[in-house]
Amino acid sequence: MRASFRSRLKRPRSMVTARSVVGQMFILLIGLVLLLVAASVLVLYLHVRHGAKDGAATRSLVTAQSFAGAPGTAEALRSPDPTAVLQPRAEGVRERTHTDFVVVLNREGIRFTHPDPDRIGERFIGTFEPAREGKVVRETTEGTLGPSVRSVVPVRDEDGEVIGMVAAGVTLERINLVAINELPLLLGAGAGAVALATGTAALVSRRLLRQTRGMGPAEITRMYERHDAVLHAVREGMVIVDAKGRLLLLNEEAARLLGLPDDATGRDIGDLGLDKATVALLSSGDEVTDEVHMAGGRLLTVNHRLTAPAGRPGGTVTTLRDTTELRAASGRAEAAQKRLELLYAAGIAIGTTLDVIRTAEELTEVAVPEFADYVTVDLVEPVFRGGDSNGAENRMRRAATGGGTPGRPVRGPRTTLRLNADIPQVRALAAGRAVVENDLHGTDWWQAGDEEYAAGLMRHGFHAVICAPLHARGVVLGVAGFWRAGRQERFDGEDLSLAEELAARTAVCVDNARRYAREHELAATLQRSLLPRRLPEQNAVEAAYRYQPAEAVGGDFFDVIPLSGARVALVVGDVVGHGLHAAAAMGRLRTAVHNFAALDLPPDELLGRLDELADRDGRETASGDASGRGTGDRDGGDGGNSGDGLDTDGSGAVTGATCLYAIYDPVERLCTLATAGHLPPALVHPDGTVEFPRLIAHPPLGVAGMPFEPTELRLAEGTRVVLYTDGLIEARDRDIDVGLGLLRDALTGAPDDPDAACDRVLDALLPERPTDDVAVLIARTQALALGQVASWDVPFTPSAVAEGRAAAGRQLAAWGLAEIAFITELILSEMITNALVHGSAPIRVRLLRDRTLICEVSDGSSTSPHLRNATATDEGGRGLFLVAQYADRWGTRYTAEGKVIWAEQRLPHRPRR
Repeated sequence: MRASFRSRLKRPRSMVTARSVVGQMFILLIGLVLLLVAASVLVLYLHVRHGAKDGAATRSLVTAQSFAGAPGTAEALRSPDPTAVLQPRAEGVRERTHTDFVVVLNREGIRFTHPDPDRIGERFIGTFEPAREGKVVRETTEGTLGPSVRSVVPVRDEDGEVIGMVAAGVTLERINLVAINELPLLLGAGAGAVALATGTAALVSRRLLRQTRGMGPAEITRMYERHDAVLHAVREGMVIVDAKGRLLLLNEEAARLLGLPDDATGRDIGDLGLDKATVALLSSGDEVTDEVHMAGGRLLTVNHRLTAPAGRPGGTVTTLRDTTELRAASGRAEAAQKRLELLYAAGIAIGTTLDVIRTAEELTEVAVPEFADYVTVDLVEPVFRGGDSNGAENRMRRAATGGGTPGRPVRGPRTTLRLNADIPQVRALAAGRAVVENDLHGTDWWQAGDEEYAAGLMRHGFHAVICAPLHARGVVLGVAGFWRAGRQERFDGEDLSLAEELAARTAVCVDNARRYAREHELAATLQRSLLPRRLPEQNAVEAAYRYQPAEAVGGDFFDVIPLSGARVALVVGDVVGHGLHAAAAMGRLRTAVHNFAALDLPPDELLGRLDELADRDGRETASGDASGRGTGDRDGGDGGNSGDGLDTDGSGAVTGATCLYAIYDPVERLCTLATAGHLPPALVHPDGTVEFPRLIAHPPLGVAGMPFEPTELRLAEGTRVVLYTDGLIEARDRDIDVGLGLLRDALTGAPDDPDAACDRVLDALLPERPTDDVAVLIARTQALALGQVASWDVPFTPSAVAEGRAAAGRQLAAWGLAEIAFITELILSEMITNALVHGSAPIRVRLLRDRTLICEVSDGSSTSPHLRNATATDEGGRGLFLVAQYADRWGTRYTAEGKVIWAEQRLPHRPRR
């Protein structure tokens, strides 16, 4: 095998073959380049052809419209011989506009012009009936000249009556010729890309060929498998040193036996901290066979050989085999069994709660007296507050002590101590390494600057200590001290390992408790920041709310959102789960509700948008879980914490959330509601009766994907609408029907004031320690007086603009708002003009005097207006720009009959008397 490998190294490698890795990569790369270039050429060709077709359609439409609106076209159609007048004009236009035909038709579709004079007088082939009704026809169909893209437009007389039609078009043959003319350029660019990619791939392949020596995939795989086996799998140390004494290679077993650092490779063996005998052995020029050598307290069997590979300077290869463990294994079996039992007990007893202090106490209870006479646990200050340790703190506070009898000089809990960071042992603790000290009399690093305390320890017989850092997630959280006083035995290496293991288990549990406290506070803070701090000012309802968080932060939310037209939206919802992700999902859902509400969507459409958002989140979360990235290990180890922990699994998706969305209109006193799996509201009528209206039920968001249906309720002024979450009426010890009955009783006879009514509801239904968040929103409806609303119909004629301005001026004068009449008339005239030009009948104007002056113009069209900046030469486009400049807010909302364009103005400030 070695001879075949050497022959492979000597084989000429000037050619790339399909058997080598480089050859396979070259072939694959060339194939991929050809595929991408072919696809690019095809896409560009289709794009050019599509662009040519769109350009032809636009050209035909412009030509037809220009010819139809040209002076003399309408008069020629009414002349005794239209063909004599229009045929020369049509042919001239056809040649100048590069179209294939310009045909003039009468209302029955009979041609007056045609590029082929023999076709004049025949019926037009294609769709022209909509043009006869005043519309524009754009189509692709078969005609007398073959398939073509054509446009048919009406010709109107001075009274606006359609007296004929003009058709213009371009044949598909001409369009295809335009696209074919671009083919040489596309093919040339593709060939250049292929040539460039081929040359680049050849240069890269040539370099890779020299580096891989022409080996195939199987040969490379076998070489690396043998290399990994030597470095990792073989339980015999191997060290390779070059002629200059530098360490070229060592496997994991050699690093363990010699205690070498991870960055030892490439360094001089004399700088690695090895004893002189070991350095001399590894760099020796004499071969050694099965020689026993002592290194680092271990007995090693050594084989040492010289090597000179491939004409390079000679080096050495040394193999090491540990024989110490075989001699000491029998004596350690019993001690190992005891340590395993102690570790098992620690795994069960430590971490039963998510409390930092209690976790520290559990460590002291496990380690005393089986392992140490006294145990102390000191934690850095931020850990007690649930904060993160940056690893640089040297001030600690004692969390727990255990063992001994009263009167022992051990610092009690809550006392503080400060370590000197300049001492090597303290630096080792900060780096996450445990420190053992078997002679307290000869050292002082463990005293923490308190000599009186240290003297007391010495008087009571303390002689040894192991300080093990509580190290979790790369940060030292504190130090556990294991002290021996009455026992005579010293701590050995196995005791040090046991102390490190106990400290590691405790550190994970302390970190879990710390993270729980932090995440609970973060979730609560996030939730408080996402919920409304105060309700917005509006006149549609008088509202009050109460929010009662539970121990585990949930995802309940509520909102009052002012809408256009003096309306208001009432929202309440609940996100499944608890914890930080539930609060984040609640924030996402509440933000989405605000964004969709800004679009003036009705309740059913808004919930439909939320359902799409939840469904998309659910698919993304499922995809993340399937790829192993959807969940996280909260414990980070086997700490075994239990209790009411945070629900931290998930990604903040809103799947499974419930929501109730209602819009109340104070003008019509109409409340439109839609629900997604949420409990129905309670209505308290002015006479005091309580009703739970039946809404059209739908599943929660992201579950079914079915369309939502709204429910409309006509409410008397003074009706109280009560929205709530399930935490108010549901509990482990009562059914939902019982909870609804209790809510009915609490609302019966409740004060009219929504704020007082909220207190009454919570006092009647909420337990002392609720297990779920509770949100209650009570809104008492109000109505705009008849004198605050003015509306009238607008005729669909240009003269209606002036009439609308006059009517608005009279109404504003009646309201005492004549000082803003000019701006209002300007805004209203632009909105009416927009409806006349771009909308359809019927047109209606409504003025509302609320906190602001609201102007609304409705029409029967659903075309959405958009704002743009008109240039100096544009004849239109300034109407909505003026509205946006002079109004505080403006927008569009859609209705079943069409749309409403609205604008709001601040009322003039009137000084108080």
